[in-house]
Amino acid sequence: MFRLIAIHIFLATVVCPGMGCKAQTGPHKFLLALSKANHTLAIVDPVTLKVITRIPVGEDPHEVVASTDGKTAYVCIYGGGSFHEINVIDLVAQKPLHNIDTRPLFGPHDITFVQGKAWFTAEGSKAVGRYDPATGKLDWSMGTGQDRTHMLHVTADGKNIYTTNMSSGTVSILTATVIQPGNMAPPGAKPREEWMQTVVPTARGSEGFDVTPDGTELWTAASEDGAIYIVDPGSKKLAAKIDAKVFGANRLKITPNGKLAVISSLKTGDLAIYDTKTHQEVRRLKLGKGAAGILMDPDGSRVFVACSADNNVAVIDLNTFEISQRIDVGGTPDGLAWAIRH
Repeated sequence: MFRLIAIHIFLATVVCPGMGCKAQTGPHKFLLALSKANHTLAIVDPVTLKVITRIPVGEDPHEVVASTDGKTAYVCIYGGGSFHEINVIDLVAQKPLHNIDTRPLFGPHDITFVQGKAWFTAEGSKAVGRYDPATGKLDWSMGTGQDRTHMLHVTADGKNIYTTNMSSGTVSILTATVIQPGNMAPPGAKPREEWMQTVVPTARGSEGFDVTPDGTELWTAASEDGAIYIVDPGSKKLAAKIDAKVFGANRLKITPNGKLAVISSLKTGDLAIYDTKTHQEVRRLKLGKGAAGILMDPDGSRVFVACSADNNVAVIDLNTFEISQRIDVGGTPDGLAWAIRH
């Protein structure tokens, strides 16, 4: 097993012309990939696309995120909405640290790291929760009242939360407003946050979604009717619908430049690529039997897709729309994330 410090030295000095790679001279970046069958978190070298190590995690891991400093990973242990655990992983020492008990919130599924805190959906409790690593406690939660609150996006300021609710066929928009103490408030009273929810109807099976880089559009795809629904976060209303016929749609991600939307199908194994301006299909690729988790390369050159039914992660060149490689990260891969260490 390579130690990360050795990998740092390797990536900073090696050049691999046969693969067209360049030496890393800036932040050190690692691909994180979950295997649901093997119950492991794989750390992958993004240059060589080789697995550096595999770290054990709990049963039924679904989504993963790294802390802002790239030193810690958080893995949601889902259990179909019945489990109540998030695994904390030391990415430097490459070992498990401890588990977060999310009760009374059940079924942690998707997770993101914003404003120094881990925010997650709790599908079994129809809610969103937040964990503060500084205090080691859950410090906030809010119910959506929607069935299967599944995927999550939190704006950089932590003031807006978007979720898809699969069985309800809706998108929740949660917005925080700071309320100042009134005239009748006791001395020393502090401002408080008040959260409001707007529910936007889409279609059953709305699951994977993403927000454009400028924050003006939220794209989600519904597995049941195969359509793409575009929500305007400003007006909090449905803005458009595309009859994409991506049946079994599982995940949707938008490229860093905001030009393309990439949708995976767990039912057909297709990867549909749409132009976000024209709303037209650009390309449709057959990846295998079933495609799930999607992760964009920060430079926009590649997209990684977890082909769960085929037990590999496909690497697609976004310039040629061709599969350049497949990575074996373990059986039934799903959740993918970047860990970037400065």
